[in-house]
Amino acid sequence: MVGFVLTGHGKFASGLGSAIDMVAGDQPAFRIVPFEVSAAATYGSDLRSAIAEMRAECEGVIVFVDLLGGTPFNQAMMISQDIADVEIVTGTNLPMLIELLLTRGSGSPIGELVAQALAVGKAGIDHKQITADSDGDGFDEDEDGI
Repeated sequence: MVGFVLTGHGKFASGLGSAIDMVAGDQPAFRIVPFEVSAAATYGSDLRSAIAEMRAECEGVIVFVDLLGGTPFNQAMMISQDIADVEIVTGTNLPMLIELLLTRGSGSPIGELVAQALAVGKAGIDHKQITADSDGDGFDEDEDGI
């Protein structure tokens, strides 16, 4: 199994982690490492420990970060140079994480999971609006939805 480490600024990682618990339940080989001001001095070593521990348990690790170029991204990139089979994905969103958490057990290699993360993450971004339909009830029944 490929392990996942989720990190980002402030409560980003904790908030997504809470949503994942609600939607998909407790997940194995999934760790959250928030980057908060109160722990900024130890963040790099905390992230390195989480990635190294996950890598010792799993065949690879994907680190999901919030923002390209931010401290979590920069730290994860530096750590990935020292630990084999660690990949970094930026722009993390909830649809991306849920789908990958639910499909990663199928034995997909880390590269395929990263490609899937990018595709699902992009597909999760859309624009929708309610439009009036011909019978005047305010809803267009042809719209995609849940």
